Amino acid sequence: MQTICKQDLIELGYKEHTARNLICQAKKIMVQKGYPFYNNKRLGRVPTHVVESILGVNLHIEESDVIENE
Repeated sequence: MQTICKQDLIELGYKEHTARNLICQAKKIMVQKGYPFYNNKRLGRVPTHVVESILGVNLHIEESDVIENE
């Protein structure tokens, strides 16, 4: 499963506040789906498909970009 963090969204062109809000919304959705470990302030990486469903667009992230940021 591909994941995304705030910094990845910033690199895609989203402002910091927007990126932070997207990650927060995605974490809430994951908790509602039955993944309670996303209810953690220090966890900042969420599945990409959840952020895509919030935005309504597909995010094109190259695998090499994601690996370099970790």
